[in-house]
Amino acid sequence: QVQLVESGGGLVQAGGSLRLSCAAAGSIFSINFMGWYRQAPGKQREFVAAITSSTSGGSTNYGDSVKGRFTVSRDNAKNTVYLQMNSLKPEDTAVYYCRLIIAGIDYWGQGTQVTISS
Repeated sequence: QVQLVESGGGLVQAGGSLRLSCAAAGSIFSINFMGWYRQAPGKQREFVAAITSSTSGGSTNYGDSVKGRFTVSRDNAKNTVYLQMNSLKPEDTAVYYCRLIIAGIDYWGQGTQVTISS
């Protein structure tokens, strides 16, 4: 059984920063994928950022709307993925979800609300 616990959401003004965390707990042997998605009201869930496993090089990938502003990273010892969000814009307002693929099984976090005021 694996559980994901997200934290770090909140309300900030445009131009501010937030850092999201997603920690995986349970029987974890191999994390193949760690990423973040978001869903704004009335919109489909969209890809934000991802980082591959260390054995795959730890490469990162970003959605076009967040490139240059967001940074995804991971702490393998803590089974945690982070999303550092800078230069936040009102259009970044959404519920942010982490997604981990562990031993081929897809897990999603409970979501954390990020609200950016103009």
